[in-house]
Amino acid sequence: MATTDAPAPESNPALAAQAALLARPVTEERRMADAIRALAIDAVEKAKSGHPGMPMGMADAATALYTRFLKYDAADPRWPDRDRFVLSAGHGSMLLYALLHLTGYAGMTIEDLKHFRAIGSPAAGHPEYGHHPAIETTTGPLGQGLATAVGMAIAERHLAARFGKSLVDHRTWVICSDGDLMEGISHEAASLAGHLKLNKLTVLYDDNHISIDGSTALAYTEDRLKRFQAYGWAVKQVNGHDPAELAAAMSYAIRSPRPTLIACRTIIGFAAPTKAGTAAVHGAALGPDESAGAKQAMGWNYGPFEVPEGIKEKWEAAGRKGQGARRSWLKRLANHPQKDEFERAISGKLPEAWHERLAGWRQQIAAEQPKIATRVASQKALEALVPSIPELIGGSADLTGSVNTLVKGMPSIGPGEFGGRYIHYGVREHGMAAAMNGMALHGGIIPYGGTFLIFSDYCKPAIRLSALMHQRVVYVMTHDSIGLGEDGPTHQPIEQLAGLRATPNLHVYRPSGAMETAECWELAIKRADGPSLLSLTRQNLSETRTDAGENRCARGGYVLEEASGERRATLVATGSEVTIAQTARKMLEEAGIPTALVSLPCFELFAAQDASYREQVLGSALRVGVEAAIRFGWDQWIGPDGIFIGMTGFGASGPLDKIYAHFGITAEAIAAAVRKRLG
Repeated sequence: MATTDAPAPESNPALAAQAALLARPVTEERRMADAIRALAIDAVEKAKSGHPGMPMGMADAATALYTRFLKYDAADPRWPDRDRFVLSAGHGSMLLYALLHLTGYAGMTIEDLKHFRAIGSPAAGHPEYGHHPAIETTTGPLGQGLATAVGMAIAERHLAARFGKSLVDHRTWVICSDGDLMEGISHEAASLAGHLKLNKLTVLYDDNHISIDGSTALAYTEDRLKRFQAYGWAVKQVNGHDPAELAAAMSYAIRSPRPTLIACRTIIGFAAPTKAGTAAVHGAALGPDESAGAKQAMGWNYGPFEVPEGIKEKWEAAGRKGQGARRSWLKRLANHPQKDEFERAISGKLPEAWHERLAGWRQQIAAEQPKIATRVASQKALEALVPSIPELIGGSADLTGSVNTLVKGMPSIGPGEFGGRYIHYGVREHGMAAAMNGMALHGGIIPYGGTFLIFSDYCKPAIRLSALMHQRVVYVMTHDSIGLGEDGPTHQPIEQLAGLRATPNLHVYRPSGAMETAECWELAIKRADGPSLLSLTRQNLSETRTDAGENRCARGGYVLEEASGERRATLVATGSEVTIAQTARKMLEEAGIPTALVSLPCFELFAAQDASYREQVLGSALRVGVEAAIRFGWDQWIGPDGIFIGMTGFGASGPLDKIYAHFGITAEAIAAAVRKRLG
């Protein structure tokens, strides 16, 4: 990462402020914070890359938090009633790794710190969920950590309402940067948190006035405290290097009836003799001379990665301070009437017989053959699932009546009212997706949320993190093609399916009718190692299935209708285009061309099947893909010489019954293309 040369000391007012702070008597708290600074300097120096400035600047705030306020026990990083700590400014990851090492967490040794940013090290360049049990979430894309923390805070409040304060009573703490607050998602998340009055959420804002390009004044001049006050937050501004001011502000936050932002005015790269307070210390190693000068300024007379025993002992004592609270909690849990249900929910295990009502709905579909939109079929599936799975928490981005995510008997979560099971996120798709990640990460909740498929673009960074972190989050995306009609090309998804299918570990389901929708919901709920996305129609569809036994979507694709003889063509379709292909198959069969029809609701599951099954389903005859989207991604199934009936550009505004004909996605067009190819 490019950096700028440090200015001369006389042009850098931060150096004068730093000199005054360093001249103060060295306290125990300062020396403990210096241990964080020294480890950050050494790790970044050894890796020859990283971001030392933020850990050096926020070391005092982190020390106050971890020694006096954060409820945790280093011996049990997954204790359910621990406070959650999110380093939203994930580039400053050495702050977190140093804290984990110093407080005595297993699995973050000094050797791990020496391998900072190396392949296989838990001390990755940015915090990665799953690399160490005390890393609560993956951060790095700025704003995501803060928004995820909002979801964690919602989860805590909801589970406290469900199980009681004796089992659930903890806080969510965040350290964020200027960059976090510049990102648009921070506005969505902070606005929602203020509206809901998430009083157990506290954000420590590293107000250091520096970004990569230089002073934040280049692009960032609004009053952040007034902004958060307008959202409904309590705000405090403190000297981020003064332990007394930091402690007073955190004590205030604990008592506040609202979420709290504490702006910690800090010097980025604190103690660096020439680069402190400048962009030069943000994203690059200090260099040998500056590193030595910083340690000399701190009075840190120890070798690289060396922490004196006295300081390490004090940190490890801080890591043990929550042991009594954890033991008391374990006793309360052992005697709690909801013990088994709490442990089941937190573990992610589904209730016994959770699928029985859904199975009944599938039998009803087979018998009645409803002609409904798959968004409506999704709501019908939820009517079976929501009463059976108490941890299902739904919501939508101000589209409840359109995306059909609310069912009867599902009260809303609102300001100070957290016993409900439905969240009105407002027009905040990105914030919704990140908050759902936070709920899933917290544990005890299976979140789902809805918007239009076209707005998956607004959700994409959070969807990517769902997949990266292997979280059970369900995205309900409706109005999934040109089939939504008159709203036109701004609302008609064309390239979105291809982009979503390209995301590793994301299962994208595009069901063809009510039966497949129910099956896809079953698969999404059962999936505990990653997110699922349901792509659903606005328009009504004829039912394509009469069987209700095996979950045929579980293999990703299957032969819906076999050819009457040796195949000459195989039509492969998804979602709303399956019924169009069904009509085309009938036309081809009547013309003496034996044709099979394959429904392919989930590319990812189909790709996971063995090659012999895929070949059996797709066959060796001419393959024709049919989907009201772009071809990208389809060649893996139909081959480069296969025919694709779909979109080649953006959509248009027009009535549903005319728009498919306008773009040539009709049974007649499919049949004609097959006849022309076969000659």
